[in-house]
Amino acid sequence: MEDRNGKYSIGQVVKHRIYPFRGVIFDVDPVFSHTEEWWQSIPENVRPRKNQPYYHLFAENDSSYYVAYVSEQNLLADDSGEPVGHPEVSEIFGDLNDGFYEVRMAKTLH
Repeated sequence: MEDRNGKYSIGQVVKHRIYPFRGVIFDVDPVFSHTEEWWQSIPENVRPRKNQPYYHLFAENDSSYYVAYVSEQNLLADDSGEPVGHPEVSEIFGDLNDGFYEVRMAKTLH
């Protein structure tokens, strides 16, 4: 198993290498951490390796918003400069600058 840091960062805008969607990263798993059933549901000819970082994205395509779980090998940095329209982005992130959203500081309870 590889032991390394992910190529992408929380708040970074990325796009899928094959499928037409993009999103902003809100969490990272150092290696695959989803169900075996989910992994087996991916066609074998495009199934990614498990021993790499996997990213949780607030994702969007031309018709919907959703949460995606994507392997590092299937992501590319999105250099469009366009914001991600997913409604949950503003709950965690602030302004978009150079392909990265600023992470809002967690609010403390008083």
